[in-house]
This record gives sequence, structure tokens and C-alpha cells, in this order.
Amino acid sequence: MVAKTFQGLEDVLAEELRGLGAANVEPGLRMVSFEGDLEMLYRANLACRTALRILKPILKFDASNTDELYDRIKSFDWNTILSLSKTFAIDSVVYSNVFTNSRFVTYRVKDAIVDYFKDRYGPDKRPGVRVQDADVLLNVHIAEEHVTISLDSSGESLHKRGYRVAQTEAPINEVLAAGILLKAGYCGDTPLIDPMCGSGTFLIEAALIAANIMPGIYRRRFAFEDWKDFDGELFDSIFNDDSAEREVTQRIIGADISPAAASIAERNIKSAGVAKYIDLSVKPMQSWTRDEIPSEGVLVTNPPYGERIAVEDMENLYAMIGSSLKHVFLGYHAWIIAYKDELLRRIGLAPSTKIPLLNGSLPCELREYVIFDGLMSDFRKKGGKIKDEPIDASVYKPNRKRDFKDDRRRGPSRHDDGERRSFRRGGDDEDARDFRKGGRFGRDGGKRDFRKGDRGKDEVRFRDGDRRQGDFKKRSASQVESPHNELERAYRPKKGRFAPRDEAPRQQPESDNPLAVRRNEHALRSIRNIRPSLPPEQGKVIMRDRRKK
Repeated sequence: MVAKTFQGLEDVLAEELRGLGAANVEPGLRMVSFEGDLEMLYRANLACRTALRILKPILKFDASNTDELYDRIKSFDWNTILSLSKTFAIDSVVYSNVFTNSRFVTYRVKDAIVDYFKDRYGPDKRPGVRVQDADVLLNVHIAEEHVTISLDSSGESLHKRGYRVAQTEAPINEVLAAGILLKAGYCGDTPLIDPMCGSGTFLIEAALIAANIMPGIYRRRFAFEDWKDFDGELFDSIFNDDSAEREVTQRIIGADISPAAASIAERNIKSAGVAKYIDLSVKPMQSWTRDEIPSEGVLVTNPPYGERIAVEDMENLYAMIGSSLKHVFLGYHAWIIAYKDELLRRIGLAPSTKIPLLNGSLPCELREYVIFDGLMSDFRKKGGKIKDEPIDASVYKPNRKRDFKDDRRRGPSRHDDGERRSFRRGGDDEDARDFRKGGRFGRDGGKRDFRKGDRGKDEVRFRDGDRRQGDFKKRSASQVESPHNELERAYRPKKGRFAPRDEAPRQQPESDNPLAVRRNEHALRSIRNIRPSLPPEQGKVIMRDRRKK
């Protein structure tokens, strides 16, 4: 069988299936394959918190074109799956360069199944096709030329638990919420807080985990209940078995700034039958205090992203979350899922874990923040750790500055001949550079004198060893010989503000014409005594004489 899930939750789902007793569990991309009997199929639908669908493959083959796909599907014995009185629907997922249109694949599979029954029972005898609420759901998966036809045993996606009677504008998916809680290591043995609970999904899923209640017991039906081999007795025995359920001993606390959201959460909590495990209130996160919460626990929340739900100042909202974590929720492991990295940075804390997750179509990131009191160094010396990797607390120094005497580029550099180059002050190497105050070694081994008071004045020493007298700053570019002067003289403009001062054109003599002041005399002469270029029409005047007669 195959259990579908969200990308990033494959490892959690694999552990769930192993805990149920599944065999040969193999995580893949957005799926986990496993083996088991009919009881395992029912139990996986009822008990898996992070599965979206449970598929049972019935046919596998390779096809190089749609005609071959049609022939192989038509040759299958569909009487074992369908009957003339049943309806069916097809969901196709295609990743192939051969089959490029998933809708066309769906049509060809449907035609093959319908023609199978027509050939055996007559042209008017066929099972019906229904997009919604079909009796049998078929899943077609094509990867290049590999085709897998599966029965969807779940029907509606398993994230639709059945307890949600109302919702806020952007509720988090139930499967994703349960996956985040399981990734956070929550199993009901520590207090849990969601200060921005919205419709209460995190709170309800946490209560189901803490009480070990199967999330599928709220659903009205599964697709496998319409299969020909459905065993009602076996399913009822699994459904009614509550022997593994337990009492919740740790507090589950939720709140929201919106009274409407808190009211929706309360309705959903009562619908799930877990109201006795959850404390709910209307309260903004900035008003939480240390006295009203347990000393340590897990905080999980899904703040607004600024997409479907936004506040007036998103950056200040995330900055407030960081401030509350630092000053109120000391001793907690805070898990926050968000969409934009620039908003997460406003929290102002270093995350210990970053996990990419998809929330709907949004590529989000789940971050863990370990909240502790005091300095990082003291926290590590007491045995605390931010990440899973062990860190030597004696080596860690807060705000440490690099010591370039013994750590330049993390080790001594070497010349081409393999000798080490020493950067230590007062080293013994012969070609060590002297960076002491008062001078530097030149290429010839002599010192350049750059002492204060001698820079750029009476005497300047150039690389060729010549000394030139006078103030260097006052000398023009044409007086200083350099390899670039010839090109500069060739390409530098002869006129205008960028022309060399010593080559600037002489100012033209002032003209008697007042319009010629600071203007081009030749251009003014060219526009004098100009007549209209269009010939005058008979009886019409094109230009009127401006002068008074």
C-alpha cells in the first residue's frame, strides 16, 4: 500500500506506520510505501494523523503511448472492482515526457473501463462516472513510462477529520498541524500553548495526540466501505476499540486576540469532544505573563503570513512575538511556521531547527526556538543545547572576536614553495612584513617614510627611486609622466568643462550683438535673415512681421 502525505512529513508518517505494525515501510517523496493485510488498511485510515490518503495498488505496467495504456487497462478484470450499479471517479497524477496531459490520460483510462463493460454486457451497459461521492475512486500514477493503478481507500482527504464545524479565514490543515506537533516531539507529556489559536486546530490535534484518540473516528465514511471485499465486522472492531486511549495529564492552553476566532475554536473543540482537556481564552499574545503559564513546555503557533490574513504592521507583529518569547515563555521550545523569511527574522532569535514545509501552495518554514534565561554560555555550561549536535561549552565564547595572531584564515598560509608565511607580530620569517607604526617595507627591502607631516609635500619618493621636488597636488596631469597620459591626451575632450585647464580654448571676444553673449556666434549668424521655407499661398500671410512700421 501507499500512504500519501505532505512534503516534509514523510519521516513522521513512516514512524506512525511502524507503530501500527506495518511491514517494509519505505519513505519516498510525499508518500510512504508499506505492506499489511486488510486490518492494516483499515487501521491506517483510522489512526494515521499525517496521512492524506491510503492507496492500494491493483495494476502495474509500462506503456509507451496512450493506445498501449488503453489496451493494458481494458485487459484487466474490472468485475473484481466494479459492477454496473456502481459509480467510479479517476484522479490522475502524471510526471512523464511521454504522457504530457493528465486530463487526456484520465479520459483514456475512463474509456478503457467503460469499453470493458460494453464489450461484455452490451453497448448500453456500463458503470456510471461521478466526479463527487463516487462509489469507487481510482488513482492513476504515471512516472515516465511506469503506470500504477490504485484504489483510493480513503475517499475524501484524511485531513477532513469531521470535527470541524466552523473555521476562520485561513485555518491550518489538520494533517499539517498534527505533523508539526509530532515533529516537535509532542506526545502529551508536557504542557502545550498556542497563543494565536485561530480555529483551534493545533489545540484539538494536540488533545487527540495526548489522549491517543484516533483522528478517523469522526469521519462518516471511508471509500473502502463500498468495496466488494469490505469486512464490516473487522472495521467495527477497530473503530470501537478505545483500549489504547489515556487521560491527559498536562495542560493544553489556547488563546486568540479575536473573540470571533475564539468562539469558532470553542465550537470545534466541543465538536471533537476534547473540551475538558483545553483551556481557551480571548487574549493578545503581548498580555501573557509568566505567572499564568507552566514553567516549561511546548509552544506551537501559526501566525498570520500577510497573504490571506494580515495586520496593519506585520513586522511589529513578529517583533512582538520575539519579545514575548524572550520575556514570558522562558524554558519553552517554541515552534513557529511562517511564510516569509524577512518576517521570521523580525523575531530576533536564532532558530535551532529549520524545516521546509508546504502550507497549501505556500512554501513555508517551520522553525524551533529554544527559549532560555540568561547568557548562551551559561545555558550551555548547564548542559543545555540549541541544536542536536553536541557543542563544547568551554570553547564557546559569546561575542567572540577572531584572534588573527593564531587563526588567520584558519591556519597558516603557505608560499608556492611550501614554506609557511607568518603573520605574527615580530615573526622570525625572513620575508615577514613589518606593519608596525612608523613604516612599511617596500619591495626592495627599504622603508617608505609615511610619517605624519611628510605626506605629499616637499619630497616624494616614487617606485623608480626618483625624487621630485615641489607640491605634487598642484602639478597638472600633463606634467606628470605616466603610461596613461598618452591615452588621456588622445581621448580627453578639447572643449567644455572636462577639457584640460591648460588646453582650454580661449574665450571668444564679446560680440556687439547682445544675444550672442555666452552663445555660439557662428550659430547665431546662421539663423539671421532666414525666410520661411514654405512658399506663401495666394492671399494668405504665413508669418507676420514683428517690427513696427
